[in-house]
Amino acid sequence: MRATVGNGLPSVLRVAIAGISHESNTYAVEASGLTEVGSFDRYRGDEIIARYRGTATYIGGMLDALDELGAAAVPTFFAIGEPSGTVTTAAYAQLRDELLATLRAALPVDAVAMELHGAGVTETTGDLEGQLLAEVRHLVGSSVPIVVTLDLHANVTTRMVEHADVLLGVHLNPHTDMHDRGAEAVRLLPSLVTGALKPASHVEPLPMLLPLTTTDAGPAADVNARCAAVERRPGVIDCTFFHGFPYADGPDVGARVVCTVDADAAAAVELAREVGAYVWQRREAFRPTGLSPDEAVAAALEVPGGPVIINDTADNPGGGTRGDDMQLLAAMLAAGVTGSCFGFICDAESVDAAHVAGVGATVALELGGKSDRRARSPLAVTAYVKGLTDGRYRLSFYAPGLEVNLGRTARLQVGGIDVIVVSRVQQTFDPEVFLLHGVDVTRCHIVALKSSHHFRAGFRSLATAIITADSESGLTTQRIEGLRRSIGPTAVWPIDLTARYGE
Repeated sequence: MRATVGNGLPSVLRVAIAGISHESNTYAVEASGLTEVGSFDRYRGDEIIARYRGTATYIGGMLDALDELGAAAVPTFFAIGEPSGTVTTAAYAQLRDELLATLRAALPVDAVAMELHGAGVTETTGDLEGQLLAEVRHLVGSSVPIVVTLDLHANVTTRMVEHADVLLGVHLNPHTDMHDRGAEAVRLLPSLVTGALKPASHVEPLPMLLPLTTTDAGPAADVNARCAAVERRPGVIDCTFFHGFPYADGPDVGARVVCTVDADAAAAVELAREVGAYVWQRREAFRPTGLSPDEAVAAALEVPGGPVIINDTADNPGGGTRGDDMQLLAAMLAAGVTGSCFGFICDAESVDAAHVAGVGATVALELGGKSDRRARSPLAVTAYVKGLTDGRYRLSFYAPGLEVNLGRTARLQVGGIDVIVVSRVQQTFDPEVFLLHGVDVTRCHIVALKSSHHFRAGFRSLATAIITADSESGLTTQRIEGLRRSIGPTAVWPIDLTARYGE
């Protein structure tokens, strides 16, 4: 029997750390195929601590809070993959089996803290997280608290709520509060273990699909302020407006409000619906205003000084694209842009060619456009190889302290533009990647990026202006009403402007 102290807590609280994190863009399957197990980075035991301790991530926050509590972290298994197409049944089974096996070997534990995403889809389920939580709950039993962190773009389901004691989503986009949510989840554990806290949660579905939206300002910031006011009410543990992930076709896709109240299920329902009505009344304010690549470049050239950020939202690897659509770079070259940079294009073949040629060489390349099966075309360029790197650095603004590995990279000068080309798919998070290649973005007129919103963490304080380039053909276009829905709901705004809520 575990030793306990006077308050009913074990003398040393043992908390298992585990998770599988993937944001599944089901539309990406047509472009680049299903997601296999090799697409996941997998960490086992102390590898989890080595990877995440001291970082502003969910697990980094969990570890810091466990230290504060004098609790013992029991790292088991964590897998994370860059957003991409639907996960194969075999890949999910392999990851799940290893997670459950390592968790079983760690028993007994007093609680489980999990980093999940909330928008995972496999070939057999549109609710990866709900299925995984059900299996974890079956393993550890009903008396062991399970706390979970989720992404803002989670498509939250009742099954997730059923099998977790508390679900905490980040409130911000960019997600600069990941560490806060991870720490908050763990700090709830002593009260959950003793039974002093008895959370009751409600998921309130809204008949709406949202494009990826910043919380820096605008309607999402207003909703966050409303949620924060709700959280200040007695007994409220958490109130989060989940934007949902619209780039998945499934029955549970869409915006949700999740409210968790101590021992008061009726209040959780009432408060979630109160916030839901507030969101619904402001739905038109969420409509995006992106420009075409050509229009975005023209607008940027009208802005005096710099840097002017153009974010290529329709080809955002953070939402499941491959980061090699060439429309924005082609528009910049056609407009004769100089004194500017582009970060970054994912094209391992071109990187290899640059490394073979060496610094100082001039190479002819078919750049980008290689990963999409939908007949996307590379861009023929003549490039000067200015620099080569191993693609390793640490983030400074988004998830500070986290090490990034982009594979081998190349800095290519194409016309008057410094183009960073990388080997591994990822969105552009902050200026560190440019510094790695000797590019000072503050000296550039235009800085073009493959990202929707996370770039703001590192660039908003530097930018003279931020202009969003959008293309309806992109897998992460903001014009989500054009995405076909064969499984998911269609009686939702903005697909159906007659959609109703709360009537």
